Amino acid sequence: MSNPPPGTVLPGLRFKQRFPLLSLIIERCVLSIILLFAVSVLIFGGLEALPGDFATTYLGQSATPQAVANIREELGLNRPVVTRYVEWLGNAVKGDFGTSWASKNSVSEQIGKRLGNSLFLAGFAALISVPLAVCLGMLAVHFRNRMPDKIINVISLAAISLPEFFIGYLLIMFFSVKFGIATFPATVFDGMGFVDRLKAIALPTATLVLVVLAHMMRMTRAAILSVMSSAYMETAELKGLSAFRAIVKHAAPNALAPIINVIALNLAYLIVGVVVVEVVFVYPGMGQYMVDAVTVRDMPVVQACGLIFAAVYIFLNMTADILAIVANPRLRHPR
Repeated sequence: MSNPPPGTVLPGLRFKQRFPLLSLIIERCVLSIILLFAVSVLIFGGLEALPGDFATTYLGQSATPQAVANIREELGLNRPVVTRYVEWLGNAVKGDFGTSWASKNSVSEQIGKRLGNSLFLAGFAALISVPLAVCLGMLAVHFRNRMPDKIINVISLAAISLPEFFIGYLLIMFFSVKFGIATFPATVFDGMGFVDRLKAIALPTATLVLVVLAHMMRMTRAAILSVMSSAYMETAELKGLSAFRAIVKHAAPNALAPIINVIALNLAYLIVGVVVVEVVFVYPGMGQYMVDAVTVRDMPVVQACGLIFAAVYIFLNMTADILAIVANPRLRHPR
């Protein structure tokens, strides 16, 4: 195979030179798809490697070998692992996650209902935490090294140090058990009014907000402080621009890339990390559905939930990368 003449630009390189932003976006999308494929292999293979199986758990310790063999044949567990993986992945791409071994219901239909509940909870928590974190971060920068900044830092450190389940149980103890002003468990159902839903998710929403707010606020503060040390910010202050206007008008927009990245990562955590909160508050979402399936080794449900959680997390991380590249032109031309 002959080498191209000197000075010849390959088609792929030419496209990358002409459209650097688009090529980076395509590259991130392709890498995300490859990563999701690798995660699907880990999910399926990891569950296959677990000791025991559904047939033994379903029939109990007194089950005869013949009964176990019949259940395994009915579920297709006696087929090669690679064959079952390829079939499962092909159906999953089409949105078909099979049938629950325990309930005999369609996994896709059940996930459709549960995923809506999880997105409602995580979305409402994000609606509160994101603007609040950005505002508190700018406020901490404005009053840096003074009392408001120290109070915000102490509270945020305390919130980061406490795990989600502990915060959840504290909120239940005070606001539901002691004062009786909040609903527990956080039960929602089809046909429930919007206001009633908000009342039901008040405590799990507060838990999620407290968990992600502190991290987003501290990273926002750090990003803006990094920009504040730039020469053009000192010039703006020397020209008489007030400190708060300098933060809002110049520092915050230039710190947008790391702030967007942190927000997107925390939104991914809201979706994936909602599992613990849903279990604590007995909320009928994806997390609770997955935990219930794990207890009975209902593999189609566990595999589907794991793949969806991974897809959401990877998608939000990809979105964070793309938004950071769009917001910061320097990232389009890495050295």
